[in-house]
Amino acid sequence: MFHKILVALDKSDMSASVLEKAVSLAKQANANACLMLLHVLSSDEDGSPVFPGFYGLEYYPGIHSEALDVYQHQWEAYKQEGIDFLKLRAEEAISQGVPTEFTQNAGNPGVTICTLARNWDADLIVLGRRGRSGLTELLMGSVSNYVLHHAPCSVLTVHRSSCTTSDSVHSEAVQVAGR
Repeated sequence: MFHKILVALDKSDMSASVLEKAVSLAKQANANACLMLLHVLSSDEDGSPVFPGFYGLEYYPGIHSEALDVYQHQWEAYKQEGIDFLKLRAEEAISQGVPTEFTQNAGNPGVTICTLARNWDADLIVLGRRGRSGLTELLMGSVSNYVLHHAPCSVLTVHRSSCTTSDSVHSEAVQVAGR
């Protein structure tokens, strides 16, 4: 049975299904499980601020400084939105009787998820899968694919099709061999 469940969330529609599945698994452990919710601050996430790094701005120090100030303000707002999002999700899980804590870290999502799983000694990682494939996956990468291949524990991916299914969450459990 899984006792320490790391739940990787972003601010997509899919996060509700991911959290629902994680809470369900934690409840099956009969109060012996806890959740760690993780949001990774990443420029890859929809809604994240875009860095104003344009070639030639260094020749216009006033514009460059102003653009950086705007970016810094947007980044701070983005961080606060992430914390508020995690607080709400944690309250949802706690209201269902599942002990839950949360953290927000900046970095590459796949690497950050695997590092936290290792440091927190997670038994299971639950995360969503956007369904990228082909050229999009090659160019953009896949967080779930990275985690499946580098996680120190079992991984459960919740597929995009589950976002439209309220009664049952279609998911795929993958046991990482030898770990």
